[in-house]
Amino acid sequence: MARVNDHYLKLQAGYLFPEIGRRVKAFQEANPAADVIKLGIGDVTEPLPPAIVEAMHEAVDEMATRSSFRGYGPEQGYDFLRAAIAQTDYRDRGIDVADDEIFVSDGSKCDTGNILDVFGSGNVTAITDPVYPVYVDTNVMAGHTGPADDSGRYEGLVYLPVTAENEFKPALPREHVDLVYLCYPNNPTGTVITKDALATWVAYAQEHGSIILYDAAYEAYITEEGIPHSIFEIPGAREVAIEFRSFSKNAGFTGTRCAFTVVPKELKGKTADGTEQAIHPLWNRRQSTKFNGVSYVVQKGAAAAYSDDGKEQIRRLVEFYLENARLVREGLESQGVTVYGGVNAPYVWLKTPGNATSWDFFDQLLDRGHLVGTPGSGFGASGEGYFRLSAFNSRDNVEQAVERFRKALG
Repeated sequence: MARVNDHYLKLQAGYLFPEIGRRVKAFQEANPAADVIKLGIGDVTEPLPPAIVEAMHEAVDEMATRSSFRGYGPEQGYDFLRAAIAQTDYRDRGIDVADDEIFVSDGSKCDTGNILDVFGSGNVTAITDPVYPVYVDTNVMAGHTGPADDSGRYEGLVYLPVTAENEFKPALPREHVDLVYLCYPNNPTGTVITKDALATWVAYAQEHGSIILYDAAYEAYITEEGIPHSIFEIPGAREVAIEFRSFSKNAGFTGTRCAFTVVPKELKGKTADGTEQAIHPLWNRRQSTKFNGVSYVVQKGAAAAYSDDGKEQIRRLVEFYLENARLVREGLESQGVTVYGGVNAPYVWLKTPGNATSWDFFDQLLDRGHLVGTPGSGFGASGEGYFRLSAFNSRDNVEQAVERFRKALG
């Protein structure tokens, strides 16, 4: 009989969002007339920007004739998109990133998990807590952890709590770690990191020979001055960091799938015998072997995001979701709820009223207000007593949700 990967059996109860879906489905089956508004999973709701739609239509037409038809594309991404990303997102901002350091993919979620393919099992890994579940679960699947304890924390991972008590600022590890996951603007808390604070992480990584896996999927939502849009704004970061970005939450590609990862050529790890090894060619080999690339049609749409029209339409789209976040944040504050985030990110992170547990508050919102959010405990032990609400929804639904909070919290 074929052996299964026993590490999957260490995973807790179920991935967070399918568990939410299961509970909501059960509620709707029991209450078929209930009009449920979902502010849980961070899925966009507004249509793709017109400039992107037009570019994708043109690309489909190209695929309809022999002279312009394209089959397999480069696994790393088409040159036209890699160049647009490197120039607009980095070099125009004074950040040194070469075109061939950009690797186009079908999602940052995929890349933050797949990146483990190029790192060995002996690494000590640090994560913030609460944290995007993919970082933890993919390490478990890869066999990089022991079993979980009663709080859900896995043996072998270094947890860095981020709560109101430390102003959501993770402390540097007291011990040596090899890999560090950082996500800013942060999912789930909606908080940000300053350049000075990020510089301390880069300095730590330089001192310890660590690599920072920096998820900047929500970079487009930064509104305040002085907040870094990229870890590569920090001197020395090219030697110690990989950055992940996505078109999902700024340009609406959650259902279209396009993202990219930046792997600097200076970045190095070490082999079992202690020899230095560049990470760039390893990731290139991984993608060439296990990935066939993002479709030409989608990449043409992504490239249109960098046109003048595309940039303006995306700016308005981001502003739309940030206004939703403001409405949610201020609506909760008017009810006496303590909230965080929602200024530089599309997420509002709140302290559950009355010291309710995260899942009890989930049930309260669903039962009394027909509202769905995300329990903070699903993001880690330090998320207990907190709750995440997403700004990704229509304006009408958000305004209705704000009114329903009054009923649910009363």
